[in-house]
Amino acid sequence: MDDFDKRDNEEIYSKKVRAGKRTYFFDVKSTKANDYFVTITESKKRFEDGTFVKHKIFLYKEDFNKFTEAFVETINYVKTELMPEYNFDEFTREDYRSSNDGYKNDNNNY
Repeated sequence: MDDFDKRDNEEIYSKKVRAGKRTYFFDVKSTKANDYFVTITESKKRFEDGTFVKHKIFLYKEDFNKFTEAFVETINYVKTELMPEYNFDEFTREDYRSSNDGYKNDNNNY
């Protein structure tokens, strides 16, 4: 990230979700004009060279409702139409729960 990005996108809130071999980061950032947006980052370590591959989505306030509605509808479709017999609750075990532990100090995963 260059100096321009650091200066213009102040981080307000962060949530880290570890999911198997992937880690997801949900960050709220602000602009100089005190506007807010969300970034969703997927980070996955490549075992070949130990580097992290990252994919990032920027979500702006005018799209929050549309994004949330489409996301929830898509997840519910998978759960009710495609995999109604599957027990999705098995993934709520402690090792799959969201955690902010080490987020600020663990720059190697992000």
